[in-house]
Amino acid sequence: MAGRPLIGVSTYLEPGARWGVWELEAALLPAGYPRLVQRAGGLAAMLPPDVPEHAAATVARLDGLVIAGGPDVEPVRYGAAPHPRTGPPARARDAWELALIEAALAARVPLLGICRGMQLLNVALGGTLVQHIDGHAEVVGVFGGHPVTPVPGTLYAGVVAEETFVPTYHHQAVDRLGTGLVASAHAADGTVEAVELPSAGAWVLGVQWHPEMGEDVRVMRALVDAAGAAAERVRRPGPPPGDGDAHPG
Repeated sequence: MAGRPLIGVSTYLEPGARWGVWELEAALLPAGYPRLVQRAGGLAAMLPPDVPEHAAATVARLDGLVIAGGPDVEPVRYGAAPHPRTGPPARARDAWELALIEAALAARVPLLGICRGMQLLNVALGGTLVQHIDGHAEVVGVFGGHPVTPVPGTLYAGVVAEETFVPTYHHQAVDRLGTGLVASAHAADGTVEAVELPSAGAWVLGVQWHPEMGEDVRVMRALVDAAGAAAERVRRPGPPPGDGDAHPG
């Protein structure tokens, strides 16, 4: 593989970030995300919200895509009224990240959704969300954890075969699965903790937890490896159909 795969990671756009003497609008991403990409062998590129029409051109320059965690998906995106516990909408980010997901699926670019990113993947494919559950974000602003069990035979189980204890912080979850998605891991209470898209023709996985807050790099390394392999196929396409018949050896 020539060089490290370029992995785009979606970001927040916040109105009042502070550093030094400055308080300005800023594109923000917790450092755990780029660090995890780097530890897994990739190059990280931040993708702040942009107009959805630019998503396809953006994805075309990437080897892989991560849709990061963040605010609740606006319920109108999956045909629901807001629950009293649902947070304020982040409409620009919803629109941008949904466009990125659609572009990645269309271009068969390897895709990893983390927490909100998994939920958006589900919504992009016509699924719905449970707007509030208890037990997965017990202390405000503090990551918790719980065991996650893989479903045998899935893509996720091929990456992490055993039950693992994962860092978690979410109060929403997948309800009805989107078209083509299958559940590939669960929490003890039955919450869907990972989804994947076997029909995508590419590496596509969503995890409900936050691997960037832990030490296990296997999920991100699997994305980076898939991105590198996909980039190699683009750089070195196989022989044209019938070429082997024309030159027997």
